[in-house]
Amino acid sequence: MSRTANPLASAWASTRLKSTLIYPDPPTNNHHDLPSFLAYADRTGLDQKSTLYVGTHYEYTVVQVLSKYGFYLKRVGGHSDYGIDLLGTWNVPSSKEPLRVLAQCKAIARKSSPNLVRELEGAFVGAPVGWKEHGVLGVFVTEKPATKGVRDSLSRSRWPMCFISCTRAGHVQQMLWNHRAEEDGLEGLGVGMRHTGRDGESQLSMLWKGQHILLEVITGVRRLDNAQESFDGLQFVHHAYSEAAG
Repeated sequence: MSRTANPLASAWASTRLKSTLIYPDPPTNNHHDLPSFLAYADRTGLDQKSTLYVGTHYEYTVVQVLSKYGFYLKRVGGHSDYGIDLLGTWNVPSSKEPLRVLAQCKAIARKSSPNLVRELEGAFVGAPVGWKEHGVLGVFVTEKPATKGVRDSLSRSRWPMCFISCTRAGHVQQMLWNHRAEEDGLEGLGVGMRHTGRDGESQLSMLWKGQHILLEVITGVRRLDNAQESFDGLQFVHHAYSEAAG
């Protein structure tokens, strides 16, 4: 497989986030990402079959994996959080400004039910300041692909929503969103499968106006204090390319 640079990329080769969002305090100071959580779990002997371990591991896995698709997410779940596990932004070429994201994660092996869509709708009501206005996308992440009931509930919802299927191992299998999400910033964006070139494997890829793109977080975020992050130091690079047999 060969990649050919596409002239579409030059118009939006890199985007800097110019806004500042204030995040709620993290649920713990013992860990802040997947590696630090694994070290903490090993150090404390946390049972890997416990609900705490499975849920936390899954949330950090989602944060890590979705960064490859242009998401910048922070784990914020705690008491009175209306089920919100992650907060952050999604930088996409279809929107001039980064979309603010509130997400719920469910590490469940069974098929998801339409009730989960209603739970996510409730999360909009309890969203913190900065995630209440126009341009906020609700994202639901679980292990299994969406059932017909979930897809129907998603399409009927008046809230902009996205459903993502991600395995515990970190493989994104499905990403879909409703019409309201298209109206609020995802119009022209799509998904497809891209061959990785390794033993015939393929992975989900973002499409912009029919062309495969890669959305990468390439730099970190400068911390101002425990509660506030400056997005001036966070940069995303969008690569557009076409695939050909090589």
